[in-house]
Amino acid sequence: MTADQICQVLTAGFSFHRKPYYFSQSDGVKNYLLRLQTDGRCRAKVNGKLTYIESGDLLLYHPTEPYELKIDNEENKLGEVLVESGDYHIFFSGQWVDEWWNKKKRPTLIKVDLTENLLTLFRQIVLEQRRIANPYPEIPSYYMRILCLEIDRLLSEQPTSTQNGYLAFQIKNYIVENASTLFKLEDVASSVGISVSRAVHLFKEAFDTSIMQYTMDVRLNMARERIIFSPMPLEHIAESCGFNSYTYFHRVFRSKYGMAPREFRTIHREQLL
Repeated sequence: MTADQICQVLTAGFSFHRKPYYFSQSDGVKNYLLRLQTDGRCRAKVNGKLTYIESGDLLLYHPTEPYELKIDNEENKLGEVLVESGDYHIFFSGQWVDEWWNKKKRPTLIKVDLTENLLTLFRQIVLEQRRIANPYPEIPSYYMRILCLEIDRLLSEQPTSTQNGYLAFQIKNYIVENASTLFKLEDVASSVGISVSRAVHLFKEAFDTSIMQYTMDVRLNMARERIIFSPMPLEHIAESCGFNSYTYFHRVFRSKYGMAPREFRTIHREQLL
């Protein structure tokens, strides 16, 4: 059995609606469906009833699950009536997908952060499906499996379904995505639209560590991997991992790992030989 048979992407695309749209499949969509709302909003059937779907909502449908999608005229904050709804959608199937789906109970609706990592996976799958001649049909299959596993990770890492927990999860994503650059607490709080004091409190409550300590841990872990596996000079590694001073990097690295970066590189590279 080939990779594309184990996990086959049947169709994938991006849609942006500026006119009302309605679709219903009461006896199920026949294949697995992932739908990620990226812009505007619509309504879709979730647990038997039409539910408003906002930007950042990910829908997962089993082949036997009834599907209904309704995109209506909406009134914006200025009182203007318009239609606006954008989404990625992927229909897929296969033995691997059956096994993945059955490993755990899967909610129809998941609130996710529209990170560049997640959007890139959707984009890449869509681009692969648009290729007229593709000598490597197994590539979209592998991307699809990565996307499914990424969804599992998103579910496992979300600390809670409450608003406070979701904000803390967004802060965590911001740190991971921006750890290689210099940022302030004000930047972190601004990314989720709350005050610095509230951001600090929510993160500590959710993850039992401070924003700055978690940032430091992420940066040091990045540096550790690059010291072992990349040929980059240590000074460049420090800079590429968000440290604006090699002296400071040297001190915090020694504090965490018990030895200087150069000694750490020598010992661990010898172990790889």
